Amino acid sequence: MPTPLRNALAGSLSLALFAASVLAAEPQLTPPSQRISDEAIYADHAQYQVQQDRLEAINAAGRPLADYHLAKAQCWLDVSFHEYSRNDRSDFPQASLEQSALLAEALENGNDPGTDTPLVNDAKRLRPDLWQRLGSLHQAPGFSCAAALAACAEVELVHAGNEYNQQQWRHAQPYVQIAEELIARADVASAECLPPAAATPTPAAALPAPPQIMGAVHFAFDRSAITDITDLDALDVLLVHLQQAQADGWQLQAIMLTGHADQLRGRGGAYNLELSQRRADSVREWLLGAGISAALIHADARGDSSPALSCPPGNAIRLRDCLAPNRRVQISVELLPPAAD
Repeated sequence: MPTPLRNALAGSLSLALFAASVLAAEPQLTPPSQRISDEAIYADHAQYQVQQDRLEAINAAGRPLADYHLAKAQCWLDVSFHEYSRNDRSDFPQASLEQSALLAEALENGNDPGTDTPLVNDAKRLRPDLWQRLGSLHQAPGFSCAAALAACAEVELVHAGNEYNQQQWRHAQPYVQIAEELIARADVASAECLPPAAATPTPAAALPAPPQIMGAVHFAFDRSAITDITDLDALDVLLVHLQQAQADGWQLQAIMLTGHADQLRGRGGAYNLELSQRRADSVREWLLGAGISAALIHADARGDSSPALSCPPGNAIRLRDCLAPNRRVQISVELLPPAAD
């Protein structure tokens, strides 16, 4: 499935084919003082696309997406593009992109990149307790099941430390919260990670793959009520798929709701985080009304930190329309296999 970053960059790539001649192992963004033309921005977008293509090729060669180093390279790339799109004129976008490229180069050459996470751009080391938990995760027997989550949590803590240096806690706290949530999920994944089953003379029948039930609904600008959803029928479709899976014997384990907001910050990042939580809570209320148990619904929020796409600056109305896909609640359903006869 394409990443949000890949979707965002697709349009820019066709306008900057000349950037393919740049060495992929040494991506260089336009110096911040020179990012004043469409041509410069298109060239930088092409650099991001080249790096994204490298990571895709590493995965296609057999390195799983859950691998610690590949996940970390992707997260460095994502935070670099996120801050670049927010017009961060510091060295952070370049330094983060370089970290992604260094990891990619090591993986391409079959080398072990290690587990160090540099505080690029002199980012402040926030929350020592979280860093300590991450260190313990690396030593846990179930780390392989939590590696990707831990890798991205480390990157987000550096991201938060960079924001703290630039604009203090108000801008750092959304990324600290992302790191907290990733570490909590990593702890659970590590604890639940089971060792490989011992070989038996008669192999057990393989479990059927669970149905993939997921989707998203989108909200009107600065709105969060159920009546503000622009594609409400998507919830009905999701419910039909869930009911069909249950009719086939699958048991509902959890429904994960993640609220998002666009990148317009007229009322600030904290407001966008609260807005995205209200959106997730509205979808939760709809599911409760449809008969889903409250214990099975988990709602959280990402604010404007995880855009589905990035839009170029321009007319306010056109920019708001362009950012509509980011005003969403993503929905993912987890199912348990049918009970054995």
